[in-house]
Amino acid sequence: MRLVRYGGAMSLDGYIATPSGAYDWIVQDPEMDFAVMMSRFDTFLIGRKTFDTMGRTLKMMPRDATSIIFSRTLQQPDHPDLIISDNPVSTVASLRMKPGKDIALFGGGDLFRSLLQANLVDRVEVSLIPILLGEGIPFLPPPAPQTRLRLLEQRLYKKTGIVGLQYEVIRT
Repeated sequence: MRLVRYGGAMSLDGYIATPSGAYDWIVQDPEMDFAVMMSRFDTFLIGRKTFDTMGRTLKMMPRDATSIIFSRTLQQPDHPDLIISDNPVSTVASLRMKPGKDIALFGGGDLFRSLLQANLVDRVEVSLIPILLGEGIPFLPPPAPQTRLRLLEQRLYKKTGIVGLQYEVIRT
């Protein structure tokens, strides 16, 4: 079964973006190889708010990957070059059963929360950025289920102070 992996950057105080959705505070470490990271996936799950923040473009995604935008407001005829779904739970449950690489849950704390509640998230992978934002969009918005995690890997990027963490979701 394919793994669903939620990942991204987070401030030390638990935010993935400022209140306005800005993420210009996220620094890139020269040791991070995004091409290698992205090559593990052939499917990207993107929430509508994240899609809007990306400028409604998917330029950063690999060309041969499938990107699915989850929205109750976007209409498929208005975006013929995208896959749009309004049912993340059934869509992701079906995707997990199909052959392929792992599935990246690329954006959206709300989308993460709904898939976590449905037991459809297998890994949580975060780059902890050494900054305190004070307010913003939380990594996991409430209300969310209490979820146990098992540390799989950690890495310190000394040049920037970023800490990369990978956790497995423990099923109870």
